[in-house]
Amino acid sequence: MARVLLLHSMYGLRPAVRQAADRLRAAGHEVHVPDLYGGRVVDTPEAGIEIKEEIGRDELLRRAVAAAAPLVGDGGLVYAGFSLGGSLAQNLAFADPKAGGLLLMHGTSDMADDVSTDIPVQLHVADPDTYEPVDWLNAWYLRMRRAGADVEVFRYRGAGHLFTDPDLPDHDAEAAERAWAIALDFLGSV
Repeated sequence: MARVLLLHSMYGLRPAVRQAADRLRAAGHEVHVPDLYGGRVVDTPEAGIEIKEEIGRDELLRRAVAAAAPLVGDGGLVYAGFSLGGSLAQNLAFADPKAGGLLLMHGTSDMADDVSTDIPVQLHVADPDTYEPVDWLNAWYLRMRRAGADVEVFRYRGAGHLFTDPDLPDHDAEAAERAWAIALDFLGSV
């Protein structure tokens, strides 16, 4: 059983995030799902970007750190997130020397050149994805490997950016089911 901190996308804590948490709990994992937007939920990328910019990246990271703080004591916490939440999760995982893993759904983050980690990392991303271009993903993968991470990337041809959210136009049911099956195997192994 993994202990998971699951962070939402720029759309906020949508029903799909709660459903994902329930799916992980049904598989026996302990899942914590903080609301970094204070109850606000949106339906368009433009509205999500507006809230993200209003709150600010530093404040979102501070809120994510505050959500993770009570969970990191025993170590082995798996950081996970959707798009923006994945970016935040990646930053948190690199700052936690006892992190148990990193599960990224639809999003990554830049990283410092001196990052060093041996955590297992799994990324699920649309192919192509306007938010995660191929050149970026290739460079990200190489930097992850250079940092020492055991990283796997799963690309889903023709899926939209947030393909696991059944309430968004990006949804791709087949890709979502494949991604969740692989992600559950990953969580079962960390």
